[in-house]
Amino acid sequence: MFVTIEISYYPLSNEFENPINEFIERISANNKIKIESGTMSSLISGDYSEVMKTITETMGILLEKYPSVFNIKISNSCSIK
Repeated sequence: MFVTIEISYYPLSNEFENPINEFIERISANNKIKIESGTMSSLISGDYSEVMKTITETMGILLEKYPSVFNIKISNSCSIK
C-alpha cells in the first residue's frame, strides 16, 4: 500500500539545526522512499512498510539523542509528485 506521511520534527534544543539535518539525511538515505523537505514539515512517500520502518528507526535514534517532539499525519490517498 502506498502512503504519504507529513512529519514535523521539533528538537527541544537551542541548537536545533543539527538534529533536523540528521533527520533529513537519515530519511533520505533510503532510496526506496521519496522525501520533500519544507520549512515546517517534510512529506515522505512510498510503500507503507518501507516508510514506517524508516521513520521508526530514525525517530528511535533521534529520541535517544535529543529531547524531541514529532507530529505525524499518515494518508493512503494523498501522493506527492
